Amino acid sequence: MPPHTRGLVIGRVAGAPIVLTPSSALMAVIIALLFAPTFSTQLGIGTGSAYGIAAVFAVILLLSVLVHELAHGLVAGAFGLRVREFALTLLGGHTQLTTTPLGPGVAALIAVCGPLSNLVLAAVLGIGASVAPDGGAAYVVLYAAAAANLFVGVLNLVPGLPLDGGQVLESLVWAVTRNRRTGTVVAAWAGRVVAVGFVLAVLGWQAGSRWGIDLYQVVWAAVVGAFLWTGASQALRQARTQQRVDGFTVESLGVRAVGVAATAMLAEADAARSVTGADAVVLLSPDGRPAAYVDPAAAQTVPGAERTRVPVTAVAVGLPAGAVVDASLTGEELLSALAAVSRFAPVMVAVRGPQVVALVRGADVAARLRS
Repeated sequence: MPPHTRGLVIGRVAGAPIVLTPSSALMAVIIALLFAPTFSTQLGIGTGSAYGIAAVFAVILLLSVLVHELAHGLVAGAFGLRVREFALTLLGGHTQLTTTPLGPGVAALIAVCGPLSNLVLAAVLGIGASVAPDGGAAYVVLYAAAAANLFVGVLNLVPGLPLDGGQVLESLVWAVTRNRRTGTVVAAWAGRVVAVGFVLAVLGWQAGSRWGIDLYQVVWAAVVGAFLWTGASQALRQARTQQRVDGFTVESLGVRAVGVAATAMLAEADAARSVTGADAVVLLSPDGRPAAYVDPAAAQTVPGAERTRVPVTAVAVGLPAGAVVDASLTGEELLSALAAVSRFAPVMVAVRGPQVVALVRGADVAARLRS
């Protein structure tokens, strides 16, 4: 499980921390700086007052992002899922669950409630703007916040990852194909199309504008497009990684092993390895528990003529109690079991019932995941 997001914990909802990251605070400052001149012009007020109003606007937008994330988390909680954290980040936020939804229907509901909450906020803020004094500070701020929430809600419903609409599309494909990974790949490619299409649309709109190209709009479009493309690409990488993980077995992560009695001589271990085609030898205690494994480098130093007289314990490395995993596990279940054992044993034995199947090294598993 990834580490908690770094930042200031400003509260908790349903037991999960709300994390305000430094980047989200930076974004609030940037929003205030960008909108202060606009508020100054629209309201005919001084710079100091304009910055104060822009700061209020930035806080409203941060709260809107928080409402979006809380909607995800509370709906997830209603289906028995536990939220690990709510985080406000540079380009919005994220809600991290401790487990993934078990079905496409639940996943789609959790995803769609976020942008729907922004659309509800847009309506509420719009109503507030309609009853505020026309042209006043409250009217301008509420109207701008309503427009921002409307944009965020509509944008997030676009069917492409990493947007919430992309998660809905992923769920739909998942429901049809019975394969979540297929849904992820389809939604991620859709996200790449959306990223490129969004940038091209803004550039086309700017090129046809009679007021000329607005550099701010172009930069803004490039940032949003880069965010969408990066998120979609990350989803594709995760899908490919998940595909590899789903195919993991102890045989693919470790080396074939055979068990011999701890009282055996090295020549007997050689014979057992030759008959079974194993690459590693595990020593078994009298009760059948894996107690050690033969160090290949040490075993190679023993001359052939001496191997009938040298006990396997002379070239063995001990194993701590519990350094065993179930060889029938596969995929994520296997990785979870290996991760739990590797906390106290860098080398572990995979067994299927009483039979030794493989010897697995935590460093080899980590290297496999990195690759």
